[in-house]
Amino acid sequence: MLFHSFAFFAFFSITFAVYWSLNQHRQRMLCLLLASCVFYALWHPWVVFVILFSAGFDFILARRIEDARSGRARRFFLILSIGTSLGLLAFFKYTNFLLDSASSILNLFGFSYHHPAFRIVLPLGISFYTFETISYVVDVYHRRLRAERNFLDYALFIMFFPHLISGPIVRPRQFLVQVRRTKRFDWLRLEAGARLFLLGLVKKAVIADHMAGIADPVFAAPSIYASEAVWIALLCYTAQIYCDFSGYTDMAIGAAHAFGFKLPVNFNMPYASASISEFWHRWHISLSTWLRDYLYIPLGGNRYGTLKTYRNLVVTMGLAGLWHGAGWPFILCGLYHGVLLVLHRALPTPLWFAHARFKPLKILITFLCVSLGFVFFRAQSMADVGVIFHRLFVATEGQTLSRPDIILAATAWSAILIAHLAASFVDLPRAWHRLPAPVMATGIAGVFLLVQLLMPSGGAAFIYFQF
Repeated sequence: MLFHSFAFFAFFSITFAVYWSLNQHRQRMLCLLLASCVFYALWHPWVVFVILFSAGFDFILARRIEDARSGRARRFFLILSIGTSLGLLAFFKYTNFLLDSASSILNLFGFSYHHPAFRIVLPLGISFYTFETISYVVDVYHRRLRAERNFLDYALFIMFFPHLISGPIVRPRQFLVQVRRTKRFDWLRLEAGARLFLLGLVKKAVIADHMAGIADPVFAAPSIYASEAVWIALLCYTAQIYCDFSGYTDMAIGAAHAFGFKLPVNFNMPYASASISEFWHRWHISLSTWLRDYLYIPLGGNRYGTLKTYRNLVVTMGLAGLWHGAGWPFILCGLYHGVLLVLHRALPTPLWFAHARFKPLKILITFLCVSLGFVFFRAQSMADVGVIFHRLFVATEGQTLSRPDIILAATAWSAILIAHLAASFVDLPRAWHRLPAPVMATGIAGVFLLVQLLMPSGGAAFIYFQF
């Protein structure tokens, strides 16, 4: 049930109406939990039991961690919880990848082994809610958080449908306190939520899906396209993945506002970053901060010397790549970003290059580095990675893109650039709230109708749904 589908609007409208018609706070929370279970079960009915098992298991072990009297018992329950969560993730997401890799290694040494491909249904959002359960038990272990005593509250933290499938990754300290707080209907908050949802809808349905129509055919068969077409397709995918993922996040945050919940900001104009380090402070913020707090710092962070800092950066980003997908291109994408972060730390910046007038050049260099990294992310195989990079850097003839596609790509990037510039120099939320209410309502309705006219038929699923 895609966020930009009629089915979701019907589901959301019914849930919204029932939720606010209830007078008791606990009834409303139960309504949201049941709606979230239905939302998840509509994708594949039986996998809802996987997420409920994971939530219930970690709920029990967190209480055991808090109640345990010895440090050894606390560590045992922590390891059991994290091991079970990662074990479920590994089984559902990485079984075939691990078997393929083992088969390739055995064949390399002369052993003939070919395993059958297992048809394993991947529970949607398993990578996201696994990180949320891990952060919960780790926070309880370090006594940063009291173990939750109400399972329904904890289950809602994990299963709240706006962020369930593709984030943002929510911290328990951010969300559980909101579950306990009585909600009051707020028109201003509903308007802010509607505005954010509409912004995400424009990003996803108008920009991302149209860019996918240009990029997908090229990445499906890069060997038949000219270098110019591959470069344009890469830029289209760079626009697509940003508008697709940040669009989902905007819609998730907007939908959460409608029920009185606040989710964390996940994107902050990442393509305006002047360094790769700044990019990871602006892109998928909930993931980058999770990796920092629960992986990079526990590995040692930057506390044990330069070489170990570099090691920790590369390991963290390599595992981040593996988290994104079960394939070597994803791992290489993470390692690539790890190396970029190491180079950013290791190479001194000349004083003359630190001047403000060189910031546009630094933004352009960072953007190109990030775009090239997306080759690993989007390519369908390692062979395609080689073909794409060859055509990017060696002028090659082949099939070209049509003039309408080129114009469409240029229009989309112009819209993204103008939006970035406007957000940098104008307080858009403040300007919006100065408008009379009838103008605001007309604007929202007009943009919604415009989206219906401009969105391509048969919109694609969100990219991050596969993770």
